[in-house]
Amino acid sequence: MATITAADVKKLRDLTGAGMMECKKALEESDGDIDKAIEALRISGAAKAAKRGAERTAANGLVVSQDNVMVELLCETDFVAKSADFQALAGTIVATAADLQVGDQAKLAEQTMTDGRTVDQAISDLAGIIGEKLELGRVALLQAPVAVYMHKRASDLPPQVGVMVAYTGNEEDARNAAMQVAAMRPSYVTREEVPADVVDNERRIAEATAKEEGKPEAALPKIVEGRLQGFFKDSVLLEQPSVIDNKKTVGQVLADAGTTVTAFARFEVGQG
Repeated sequence: MATITAADVKKLRDLTGAGMMECKKALEESDGDIDKAIEALRISGAAKAAKRGAERTAANGLVVSQDNVMVELLCETDFVAKSADFQALAGTIVATAADLQVGDQAKLAEQTMTDGRTVDQAISDLAGIIGEKLELGRVALLQAPVAVYMHKRASDLPPQVGVMVAYTGNEEDARNAAMQVAAMRPSYVTREEVPADVVDNERRIAEATAKEEGKPEAALPKIVEGRLQGFFKDSVLLEQPSVIDNKKTVGQVLADAGTTVTAFARFEVGQG
C-alpha cells in the first residue's frame, strides 16, 4: 500500500477544495493515485449534494450576462452567492453560452466548457465541494444589439435581478427601458404579444368582479373595458407610465428618442 504523505493530502485538497480527512481517505482508498482520488471525491461530493438537494431549495444565487446572453445560477445561501468560486463558475457558464449562442437551459447544461467538463458536471463538482445545492437557472438569448441592466439587492451581493433588452436605436434609451423592466415587472413588450386566452381570462375576471360588486348590467361593458386597459397598463412595457417621465408612457418616451424595444428578458433570483 502506498504511503500517504501530508504533501499528498495538501495537493489533493488544493485540487478539489475537499476537507483534509476526506482527501486522506480518498488517497488511502485509491492507493495514492491522485486521479482516482479526485474521481472518488467528485462522486462522493455529487452524492452528498444530490441527497441535500432533495431536502433543500436553491432560491439564492446571481444573474450574469455576456454579449446577448443572460444566465441565472442558483444556490441556497447568499454566503455562497458572494463566493469567488461560485461567481467564477457563473462567468464561465455565461461565456460558454455566449460563445456557442445557446439560449436553452437544458441545451446549455450539456455544453462542454473550455476545461473539458460539461456545464452540468461543473455545477455538480462545485456543489460537492461547497456542500450546497446548486442549479442552473434560466437562460436567455436575444437578437443583438442588447442593453443590459443588473441590480444588486445589497452592496455586498452580486446582481440578483437582471434585465436584457433587444433594441434598435439608442443604447442609453434602451438601458432606461431595461431599468423600467427591472422596477415595474412587465410581462410583454406590446399588447399584441399578450395571448388571446390571457386577455379572455382577464375579461372574464373583470366582468365577474364587476357583477360581484353589484355594478349595473348596462355599465358592465364599459367597466370591463376599463379594467382590461388597466391590465395592459400594468403588464405591457410600452403602455406603462415611464419611470423617466411619468407624464408619458414608455412607448412615447422611446418613440421620442427614436428607439424601439423588440424583446426583453427579466430574471429575478428566487422568482423563477
